[in-house]
Amino acid sequence: MGSVIYDKSMSLDGFIAGANMRVEAGLGDDGERLHDWAFKDPAGMKLIEGEIEKLGSVICGRTTYDMSIQYWGADGPTPTRVPLFVLSHSVPDDVPDGGVYTFVGDLGTAFERARETAGDKNIGVMGADVGRQALRAGLVDEISVHLVPVLFGTGTRMFEDGGVDEHVTLELLDVNGSPLATHLRYRVVRDG
Repeated sequence: MGSVIYDKSMSLDGFIAGANMRVEAGLGDDGERLHDWAFKDPAGMKLIEGEIEKLGSVICGRTTYDMSIQYWGADGPTPTRVPLFVLSHSVPDDVPDGGVYTFVGDLGTAFERARETAGDKNIGVMGADVGRQALRAGLVDEISVHLVPVLFGTGTRMFEDGGVDEHVTLELLDVNGSPLATHLRYRVVRDG
């Protein structure tokens, strides 16, 4: 079985989206600069390609879906089609035909279906709320943060109000970077 990886780009002051998130600006005001490391740096794209090769399924929340579907289309957020389970209490009317999306009503079902689909590959977790829920439920194996050298001041925090109910010990697995981001990868330590 692969790992469950909560992966986010984040400003130095802890925001994964700028202020004023809306359909026209899914990452808020100036939020797209959080992904410059991936699209403007060949090393960043190589990092993403390596992770996508190991990816078997993805879980996200409805807000992530609603803000991103116009960019993703039927094929989802990755260059290769990977099943995406959307945690939602309803199914939108305009889901793309033949898309990679499955809507599920609770976190447990989302992870059960994602594990079945992923097999030995990894499960990616997207979205602040779903990431925090998965972390609190003890479902996250690794946290990958792409720390972008910018201060947003306001927006959506990766770990709002701490994001967890108790201390979570992390073990540093890898750190590397470029002028556009420092990439940090941690293992969630279950016994400590």
